[in-house]
Amino acid sequence: MESALEEIEFLALSANRVEVLESLAEEGHTRNELAAATGASQATLGRILGDFRERSWIRREGSEYVATATGRLVASGITDLQRIIETERRLREVVDYLPRTELTFDLRRLADATITTPSQTRPNAPLSRLLELLEGADDVRTVSHAFNEQTLSLVQDRAETSEQTFRGVFSRSAIEALVDDAALRDRLEALLATDGTAIRVRDGSVPLAVMLLDDVVYLLLRDEQGVLRASIDTDDEAVRSWAEKTIAEYWTNADSLSDAGFSLE
Repeated sequence: MESALEEIEFLALSANRVEVLESLAEEGHTRNELAAATGASQATLGRILGDFRERSWIRREGSEYVATATGRLVASGITDLQRIIETERRLREVVDYLPRTELTFDLRRLADATITTPSQTRPNAPLSRLLELLEGADDVRTVSHAFNEQTLSLVQDRAETSEQTFRGVFSRSAIEALVDDAALRDRLEALLATDGTAIRVRDGSVPLAVMLLDDVVYLLLRDEQGVLRASIDTDDEAVRSWAEKTIAEYWTNADSLSDAGFSLE
């Protein structure tokens, strides 16, 4: 009897085998229908269908072939594996920058996420993506180790015109950097004066930068030196649930600006 790995190899080495099995797992097909759907020759189909029948993955019902219960099980497994590998390949160049201990959701939920990376022509592409999302958001909640000038300016402008509510938890170093710059301090004070804005300070480590913009989750990824490497955004329900819980926990465990020693509120 072949090992499980050998069976996986048997399927994986032929895109036609995978496509035929997935098609039959969905519904019955005649041999001619399979040929039209896959582009496989009749000879190739004959071999594939024979191999599948030997494994009891399919059976014949009249003129149609249909997947058995175990055939549907295998088709589901190979489909899941394909999706996992496709997701892994998309995340491969940014995986080293993911806040691993903080991301408690299944990474498969990022299969359809938008991944934005810097390029020579667009070195600030991840930040540009954030500003684009901020422009259209009514409610913004965030936890971050940084609060850059462009984000602060946009949030302030939208909050002052009552277009956006904002609540954030930032590291002490992020707030100190704003307070030490006269122009940015003015902007921060103006933001805090608007209705619907609240900011708290986290004294401990803030190992991630996550923002919830209405229903969209945005992750900003930096390396150990603080260099911007990528951003990921998604409206996946499970990721959104994680972001809501994570932001709420940081908020509960953070201090108000005044309690943290900042006389801005």
